[in-house]
Amino acid sequence: MKNLVSVGAAVIAGFAFAIATPALAVAAPSDCHSSYSPCLPIVSDVDCEGGSGNGPVYTGRVRVIGPDDYGLDRDGNGIGCE
Repeated sequence: MKNLVSVGAAVIAGFAFAIATPALAVAAPSDCHSSYSPCLPIVSDVDCEGGSGNGPVYTGRVRVIGPDDYGLDRDGNGIGCE
């Protein structure tokens, strides 16, 4: 019985640790540019839909949370393609 209690306590402690530890699975996939949310692909260029850019990829409104490598946030307020 003592072993069963010890195993149960270890399972509970492990579960509590898993809840308190941030999950690595929420990180952006490796094929996503980490500066944009939602995910934008890592390509030569991304332009705003309906704009004058020539792509090859187009996007709607995005949050810019890092360096704006694609130049989508022209006014620097953290929102691209507004």
